[in-house]
Amino acid sequence: MQIKLRVFRYHPEKDPKPYYQTFELEVNPKDRVLDALEKVRGYQDGSLGYRRSCAHGVCGSDAMRINGRNRLACKVLIEDLGTTEITIEPILGLKVKKDLIVDMQPFFEHYRQVLPYFINEEALPEDGKERLQSQVDRERFDDTTKCILCAACTTSCPPFWGDRSFVGPAAIVNAHRFIFDSRDQGAAERLNILNEQVGVWHCRTSFNCTEACPRDIQVTKAIAEVKQALQTGKIE
Repeated sequence: MQIKLRVFRYHPEKDPKPYYQTFELEVNPKDRVLDALEKVRGYQDGSLGYRRSCAHGVCGSDAMRINGRNRLACKVLIEDLGTTEITIEPILGLKVKKDLIVDMQPFFEHYRQVLPYFINEEALPEDGKERLQSQVDRERFDDTTKCILCAACTTSCPPFWGDRSFVGPAAIVNAHRFIFDSRDQGAAERLNILNEQVGVWHCRTSFNCTEACPRDIQVTKAIAEVKQALQTGKIE
């Protein structure tokens, strides 16, 4: 099938302002959007800038706006878009470095801010085994372990567009993963961080984040559970 790929182009060091460039190419309906971009860069314009790595929906590097929605280019089939005219743009809220490549540094700064690592100062069990946990306790935070830090949720969030100091859904999801881990001892510290003005209360429950997540994480639910923990003082 023949498609038209309308791609956002911008090189801050050379272009006075952003523009769109249209490429016409032949694709298989089962091709992914990433395959189409690879064909463009390989055969029509080698200067096209975008990120990609694993190409299997694991690394999260190829998050971009596809026909107005945050998606992973490696997961979206051409035929599933239902059109032969496809517009590709960078994710919103982060500075464009070149074409579809954005500066991820502010995103990762927010991620680090919530202490996204295991905290437990107690000595390990004397028998040398790891800290054990019941299946029920593990299931409590299972959903939020699936985050691949693609930024699709955070850059689909209206409050983040309006205030880049907001930690954003991805950071809250990763805080949730440890707050509700029964083996971790850093919940109080993380909750204090998220109780700040640019923390969890900045969320307006628009559900954009949940819709955008390529791993189907219930992002809005996780944010609500963190809010509830702050309100009740209980982690259940």
